[in-house]
Order: sequence, then C-alpha cells, then structure tokens
Amino acid sequence: MNAPYDGDRGQGAGGAASPGGPPVPPGAGQDGHAPPDPYLQHAYEDDPYRAQDLTAQDPVSEALYDRAAHPPPPPGTYQEPAPLYQQPPAAPYAPDPRIWAQTPPPEPAGPSRHLPYGDRPATTQFVGVDALVTQASDDRQEPDAFAHLFRDQEGSGKPPVPPQPEPAPAPAPAKGGGKVSGLLKSSAVMAAGTLVSRLTGFVRSLVITAALGAAMLGDSFTIAYTLPTMIYILTVGGGLNSVFVPQLVRAMKDDEDGGEAFANRLLTLVMVALGLIVAAAVLVAPVLIQLMSNTIADDVAANSVAVTFARYCLPTIFFMGVHVVMGQILNARGKFGAMMWTPVLNNIVMIITFGLFIWVYGTSAESRMGVDTIPPEGIRLLGIGTLLGLVVQSLAMIPYLRETGFRFRPRFDWKGHGLGKTVKLAKWTVLFVLANQAGVLVVTQLATAAGKLSGKDGTGFLAYSNAQLIWGMPQAIITVSVMAALLPRISRAAHDNDPGAVRDDISQGLRNSAVAIVPVAFTFLALGLPMCTLLYASSGAEAARSMGFILMAFALGLIPYSVQYVVLRGFYAYEDTRTPFYNTVIVAAVNAAASALCYVVLPARWAVVGMAFSYGLAYAVGVGVAWRRLSKRLGGDLDGAHIVRTYARLCMAAVPAALVGGAVGFGILEFVGTGALGSLAALICGGVLLLGIFFVAAKKMRIEEVNGLVGMVRGRLGR
Repeated sequence: MNAPYDGDRGQGAGGAASPGGPPVPPGAGQDGHAPPDPYLQHAYEDDPYRAQDLTAQDPVSEALYDRAAHPPPPPGTYQEPAPLYQQPPAAPYAPDPRIWAQTPPPEPAGPSRHLPYGDRPATTQFVGVDALVTQASDDRQEPDAFAHLFRDQEGSGKPPVPPQPEPAPAPAPAKGGGKVSGLLKSSAVMAAGTLVSRLTGFVRSLVITAALGAAMLGDSFTIAYTLPTMIYILTVGGGLNSVFVPQLVRAMKDDEDGGEAFANRLLTLVMVALGLIVAAAVLVAPVLIQLMSNTIADDVAANSVAVTFARYCLPTIFFMGVHVVMGQILNARGKFGAMMWTPVLNNIVMIITFGLFIWVYGTSAESRMGVDTIPPEGIRLLGIGTLLGLVVQSLAMIPYLRETGFRFRPRFDWKGHGLGKTVKLAKWTVLFVLANQAGVLVVTQLATAAGKLSGKDGTGFLAYSNAQLIWGMPQAIITVSVMAALLPRISRAAHDNDPGAVRDDISQGLRNSAVAIVPVAFTFLALGLPMCTLLYASSGAEAARSMGFILMAFALGLIPYSVQYVVLRGFYAYEDTRTPFYNTVIVAAVNAAASALCYVVLPARWAVVGMAFSYGLAYAVGVGVAWRRLSKRLGGDLDGAHIVRTYARLCMAAVPAALVGGAVGFGILEFVGTGALGSLAALICGGVLLLGIFFVAAKKMRIEEVNGLVGMVRGRLGR
C-alpha cells in the first residue's frame, strides 16, 4: 500500500532507499511507480480562502463588510432551489367520457374568492337545479362587525360569570338539526304539502267534471264555486296577505305578550268583516251570478241552480279568511306545515262528496243530467259537501294553535293599535287584484256564452278552467320552487343596491326554470289531446277532446307566463308594487280584448280555444313591457342575450321532439281510438319519444342548463 506523500519526510535527492526496504530507483516510489506531483496533489486542498467568508475574498469588500451585523449562514442550511418548470399535478377528478360538458370540481371549504352577501362558493359559483331545490333555505345572515364592541361594553363592570356546567344531553334523534336544518325541514314540509294539495285539487276537478259534465250544469257549479274566492280576494284577501300579515309577524316579535293581543284583535276584526260580507253576498247572490255570466242568468233553470249553489258556497268566504289568519299566526310561531296541509282535507271532503253523488246518480256521461234535471237532493248534497270542506279545513287549524299556546279571545278594542293605519298600505295590492279579476270576469262571461251557443260539451267555462288547471301545475311546482331559492338572494342584492347581482339571479332563475318549462309546454302542445281524453274520459269523448284542444291552445303560453312570474320578482325585491299593478292592467286588457275578438270572429265551437291562446298572448305582451322596465331599473342590462339564446336553443331542441311525439300520439289515437287504452298508449309512447328526442338534441347543442339537470338526476340516482 502506498504511503501518502509528505514533504517533511521525503526521500533524498539520490534516490536512497527507505529503511527496511529494497533500493528504489531515482524518481520512483516505494512500489516502483513515480511519486505524486506535489503541485498537482495540493492545488485545491490548500485553498487560503476556504476559511473566509465568500464576500470577504475581495480585500475591498472584506474591509467594508460588517461581519457582526451580517454573520454568514451556518453550514448545512443551504436550500436547493426548486425547479422553475415541473409537470402539473394530476387532476383528482378524472373526466367522465359519458358527460360532454364536464362539471367543475367542487371548491374547497371556505371562501376562495370575494363573494358578496356571505354566500358559499359552491352554491354561488356552480349552482344548478339540484342546489336550488335542496338548499332553498340555506341562508346566513351578514356578520355584525360591531357585535364584539357591544359584548365588551355589556360585560364591562360586571363580575365574570363562572361557566355553567353543561347539562346532560337529552335523548334526541341521531340526526341533529340547527337553524339551517330546521329551515330546510320546514321548506320540505311546505313544498310537500303544496304538491299534495295540488294533486288532490286536480283529482277534485276530475271528480267534479265526471259528476256534472262539461256543459251548462258544470259551468253553473264552477261559477258558483269560484265566486267566493273572487269576492274574498277583492275585499279582504289581497290586503290581508300583503299588509296585515307582516304587521302580525312584527307584533309577535316586538310586543311583550308575543303579539297575542294583536293576533286576537286581527282575527276578531277579520271574522266580523267577513261575516258582514257573507251576509251581504248571500242576499245579492242573483246579482252576483248576473255579473259573472249573463248567459246563465238569462236561463231560468241554470240561474236557479247557480244561485242555489252560490248560497251554499258563499259562506266559505268566512272560513277562507279565518284559515289564512290562523295559518299566519302559526307561521309567526314557527309552525309552517299546517297551512299547507290542511287544504288537502278540503279536497278530500269534496272528492268524497262528489264521489257519493256519482255513486247515487252515476257519471254525467251515464245520467246525461242537466240544469233542468238535477234533483234538489243532489244540489243539497253537493252544496253541503262543498261548504263542509272549507269548515273542516279551518277547524283543523285549532289543535295546532292550541299546541303553540295561542288561545283565541275576541277583542273589539281595535282603535289606536295600528290596524287602521295599515289599510292605506294595501292600495296597490287591492288595485292589482281588481285589474286581475276584471280580466277573469270578461273571460267568464264570454266562455259561458260560447259554450251555450256551440251546443257542444266541453266548449264552456268549465272546460276552460280544467285545461287551465293542468296547464298551470308545472308553473306552480317548478318555477315557484326555483324562485323560492333565489328570492332571498335577490332581496338582499336589491337592499344592498347591487343591480348586477339582481340581474344575475334573475337570469339564473329564468334559465334554470326554462329547462323544464319549455319541454313541458311543447308536451302540452303535442299531447294535449290524449292527455285530456285520458283524464276526462268520464265526461264524454266529445267534451274530453274539446278540453284537449283548449289545453293545446294554452300550451306555448306557459313560457311567457313563467317568464313574467320571474321578472316580477325583481320589482318585488325593490318593494315596488306599483309597476306590477300597471303590468297586470296591460295583461288583463290584452287578454280581455283578444278574448272578445275570438268570441266575435271564431265559430262558437272554437271560441274558447281562441281565448286560451289569448291568455298566453297577453302574458307575452306583459313580458315585453316588464322586461324593458326592469332592464331600465337595473341599468339597461338584464343578460338578455344569454337568456334569449338559452330559450331559443331549448325551443329548437323541443320542436322536432314535439313533431315526432305528437305524430306518434295522433297516429295511435286514430288507430286504437280515444278510449282509455288508446289515450294511455298514445300518451306513453308519444311522451317517451318526445322527451328522448329533446334530451338528445339538447345534448348535441350542449345546453349547459340541461346538463345540470341531467347531473342532478344522476346524483339522485347514485350514478
């Protein structure tokens, strides 16, 4: 092994051998090889600057360098620089090849960017139909920036309160709620009650049509049945819902007794006022029937039946008002379900009543009963059953009121408690109702007259009402549900004077509701005939076909009707009730004028069909007026291009679907017939084809709102 070279122990110049070893030739080491070159060996090991700081290698820099103030970094602390360019991390969410427009991944918990009004990023940025329905009540209040100051001042000068031991938790359900879960539960209960009420109301209309038919007898009962609702809305209903109820809620929050005295005064006042209105209405029932329909009033038998029905139905005005006040008292005390579910009892009582009538006398198609052949016992049965339904609906609220601790005690000390002052606030609401009911009154007069002139079943006011009931159900379930989620945000944005946020929320509500409203409207247009021949077959084939044509005429008007509802929410968010009143006047005037033109120009057989089309036309005109006014209110921009493009593309997808589905439906009806089997087959086959073609076409067009709806359905199904 070679020994390291050492200058102090180097060999002599003559190449003398080292002690104890063989002689080594000159210039060779102990192993016979040449020794390492000392200049080459120590060129970098003996670095004179190794022990010095790098910044002190220059004499000038070393003289100016303050080593005490800037000590060198300790050894071993040097960090390797990160590479400037590297491969981006793999996405945690792999793309689904079955989805043509990928949904963005959810944002992390907590705000990732500036979002106004305290909304959560997930529900604000990537909201869809699922989020709108399931998170309708997930609203948080703005935090108070000065709350801690109040707490500090409140606690100053007081001895600290020792922490109280936490009581043992009471046995509770496994899934706890909080405020948000309570609101979601209340919203779910209300939505379910509304849906069940709508469905049972639809069954009620089917049973009424089966019992009385769609001719003069059915029109007489329908007018007598709708008369109390019109009188209630015109006299008390509008102001009660818009003015007195907010005062009631405010009193329950501010008064020392929890608003019980105010609630008793209000309930007593409403009961007295409605009692007087009922007494007067029963006395002038023939005049009211004359105002509703000259055609029925001029027919002796029809007028007698209508007046008798009206005198049974008019006392329901009293129970309508009592039910509304009781329901609002419960709502103010945190009980929301009773007001939505008790109308189901009314529908059930009426279904049983008319079912008994059919059991005794048979259906209208079997008995061919008319206004001159219906027995007095039958009128009495139907009248008492109709009144009993509203009585049961109102009395069912009493156990819920007693459960909350409310006890009704009549109070007549109305003066000086703010009840009179609030009447002035209801001016625009009452005018709104008057304008709306004026249009209804004109259509009622014309529809009953056309039904009598045509001499055919299903061409009068009952057919018009039944078709309108089917046509309005999607609006009540879809659009109202979508806007229920957006209304709190729109109101907050309007209160904060943020027109951009109001515009975005209204645009979102219009586009999300259009995903369902547009295909449903074209479904009514394509399959309205088999739909009505299936549902109203008991009233006769001719009447059912006539109602089918009326539903087809209503169909496309569902689109502007839904748009009008959403746009008016923008005015209500700004607490503007005058503009909706003017808009309603325009809609009512166009509807009345167009309906009168249809009555004059069209044959009596098709006059009511034209009136149904006029209803949608009137709302199309109203949308144009309301759109311009709201756009001006929001600074001239209502996201019109985006909204119109969405509706246009949805209609383009729905047109071929309606053509194919409608052709298949009509073909099956012609081949099989308009009986129950043929109507059901036409409705199923045509409906499946229509919806399938619509969604395929929408997928090809890449309509993002449809993709959101499909994603929601897949999420619900767990796929």
